[in-house]
Amino acid sequence: MHFFICIDTAVSMCNLRWQHIAILVLTSWLVACTSAKQSSTSGPQLEVVATPSIASETLSPGVRSECNVAPDSIRSQYIIGYGSLMQDESRKRTSPEAGAAHPINAKGYRRGWFARAQTVGFGTTYLGVLPNLESRINAVIYQVDPVELIATDRRELSYCRTNVAISEITPLEKDFLPDPNGQIWIYVSMPQSVAIPNSQYPIVQSYVDIFVSGCLEQEQRFGLAEFAQQCLSTTTNWSEHWVNDRIYPRRPFNFQPKARQIDNLLSKQLQQYFSHIRIEGG
Repeated sequence: MHFFICIDTAVSMCNLRWQHIAILVLTSWLVACTSAKQSSTSGPQLEVVATPSIASETLSPGVRSECNVAPDSIRSQYIIGYGSLMQDESRKRTSPEAGAAHPINAKGYRRGWFARAQTVGFGTTYLGVLPNLESRINAVIYQVDPVELIATDRRELSYCRTNVAISEITPLEKDFLPDPNGQIWIYVSMPQSVAIPNSQYPIVQSYVDIFVSGCLEQEQRFGLAEFAQQCLSTTTNWSEHWVNDRIYPRRPFNFQPKARQIDNLLSKQLQQYFSHIRIEGG
């Protein structure tokens, strides 16, 4: 009788011991999962711009915060170009049937080098805008049909197309006014893509060339003194993380006709950064 009691007791103790082991294993597993989740969320993050994000910025009067809403097909459609869309050739690759570009000033937006495409490995920091009531930019406005507007949405995947009130636009061309009943759009940087240049995501000269040559086109076409200079002075977050990726950078005029004008402008307006530009791969 005592023998069977001992066996029952041993079995019970053994079961209890295995229950304790199972609890310890389960607890350890839960702790490991929690730690892994925390480490994944607290890992390397984008180097965000030291300014409020879109979510916390105050939108300009009349600006709607919805992203890429369907255009009203019976109203005129306009896009504000402030980066690569300022250059004729670049703009027409997406909107070959677009109307002429007209130079403007736009209130309520800050332009800067803080638009980072979500890529694996080495990439580029592009121009973007964020809402900012105290800022203004010079840019262009041009008319498109709804089909080309949607094509531009596909081109600007890392941006949010938002509505701009016509009261925020000041035309710089005599006798030009956009249709007062039209819809005006600008591509604003999305919060998750906002990050300043660094060594892995630098400013690249080929993109600077497109931007500045577009500014020079407007300056020369409409006789706007210092329009290109204003493009630079109303652009923030210039950086020493800047590489010259031009084809044959020591003879860039073979491929970039405005290379000398661009470099003269950059060297005068951005001397502290221009002197640190490194040749790609160097």
